[in-house]
Amino acid sequence: MLRKNNRMADPLHWARQFMARYQKSDGGGFLTKRWHYENGCFLRALEACYKKTGDERYLQYIQEMMDLFVLNDGTIHNYKVEDYNLDQINQGKLLFLLLEKTGEDKYRQAIERLMSQLKGHPRTEEGGFWHKKGYTSQMWLDGLYMASPFMARYGLLTGDTAWLDEAAHQLLLVEEKTRDEENGLLRHGWDSSLQQQWAEPGTGRSPHVWSRAMGWYMMALVDVLECLPSDLPKREEVKSVLQKLAEAVSRVQCKVTGLWPQVLDQAGREGNYLESSGTSMFIYALAKGTRLGLLGSEALENAVRGYQGLLDHLVIEDEKGLVHLTQCNSVAGLGGNPYRDGSYNYYIGENIVHDDPKAVSPFILAGIEVYETD
Repeated sequence: MLRKNNRMADPLHWARQFMARYQKSDGGGFLTKRWHYENGCFLRALEACYKKTGDERYLQYIQEMMDLFVLNDGTIHNYKVEDYNLDQINQGKLLFLLLEKTGEDKYRQAIERLMSQLKGHPRTEEGGFWHKKGYTSQMWLDGLYMASPFMARYGLLTGDTAWLDEAAHQLLLVEEKTRDEENGLLRHGWDSSLQQQWAEPGTGRSPHVWSRAMGWYMMALVDVLECLPSDLPKREEVKSVLQKLAEAVSRVQCKVTGLWPQVLDQAGREGNYLESSGTSMFIYALAKGTRLGLLGSEALENAVRGYQGLLDHLVIEDEKGLVHLTQCNSVAGLGGNPYRDGSYNYYIGENIVHDDPKAVSPFILAGIEVYETD
């Protein structure tokens, strides 16, 4: 059982504090001035707070921040379809909530604008979405979180089940192509052309299992499964993937702290620190998967142990009474310029920061799910 007698454990406390800390009319601070996936991460956490509490302040905050970008004709400030960047889909998930609650047509038009990207998005020969136009023939686990839940919600909104099927197809394809048979974990990316320096000969897989990449993917699994009807043919396949990955990540969970390392397939290796964003994402996926009836009690126990581990080891409070989440990997990717080779030294060498939105946001989501289920 979670020890709940500490306000630092309350996800709503975190949400309110970060809302106050970063609510700026110009979109600065925590929320960037660009239409950006990090904005979407935090606002998704607030959406969960709103659905849990019914507190209109969360909805108002979401609408105010989204309206910095969504114009009256449905165009999106600083967004270009022709960039074909899956990251740019993530913030659009909040459009469904705003359309439902306000009925304003600009939100529907903005949804269709983002869907026009996905309808024309470049794909591998197998039909997998490229992560970005500049990352030719590559699928990354990250991108599946950005796009697949959006497609699934679009399918529910319109009744077009082809998009529910497409969301499942993307998840299943990338799992097949990135799976490491030795440990059951998923590598960060896959290059279908086998041309990247980081691509493993013969498979195209990147060298290692980055914690947050797998976290993105597992969050995508539970968010999509929440949308898929029981009679959709691919639903059982997606559910099976979630169950297998829940077992695989639990095997590499630190037995002492309940946390997960930055590089999952190198647990115990020197320099492989316990990282907060991936840990938060696994907690969310395991707890939500349990709540949805997709996972068993062991998954929930591991989620609760992980959440308590974050509170015990990676959450701090400063002299002003502000809470902070530590040991967040700032960023990681593959290829690009300067070139990121996907090596172990690369992943542990990226900056470690406090309060990164890619960690705080899933931490809030994780807390809501743990409190809901525990």
